[in-house]
Amino acid sequence: MGNGHDIDPQDELDARAPSKSARKREMHALQRLGESLVALSDKQLRSLPIEDERLLVALEECQRIRSNSARKRHMQLIGKLMRDIDAAPIEKAMNELHQSHSDETLAFQSLETLRADILAAGQGGVELAVQRFPAADRQHVRQLVLQHQRETTANKPPAASRKLFRYLRELQAGQS
Repeated sequence: MGNGHDIDPQDELDARAPSKSARKREMHALQRLGESLVALSDKQLRSLPIEDERLLVALEECQRIRSNSARKRHMQLIGKLMRDIDAAPIEKAMNELHQSHSDETLAFQSLETLRADILAAGQGGVELAVQRFPAADRQHVRQLVLQHQRETTANKPPAASRKLFRYLRELQAGQS
């Protein structure tokens, strides 16, 4: 018995099992994923590959709960349900969803910058619009720039600026 070659099968299983700390980190990661899922809209939630109907129902119920203590208990239920599923496809879909949102935000900011540059350049701004969007209607952009200048001079609301942004967004959508 004391020769060091006797290996207890239970010790071998314990060596392959994740540590208590690793299991705890995994549970916390699932809890955070669950919180991220609860924060999504119904449309976004339904677009994710969640096959467990109990989890979907629990997520939707949690979105309606306003009491902090009840919400906390419900989040624990969601965490428990998430232990029974493969979370990798859901995490991947969440990352893609966030990336898509980031791309949309960047595109929006890019259009805002272009609009500001066009309006700041005055009549020369028409060329900026045509460089970015060759299909742009020069006359329409020129009219919006002139209208913006009149509105600015008269201290009126920036209707032309908004119209120009909508037009640029249409042009961008036409390129996609």
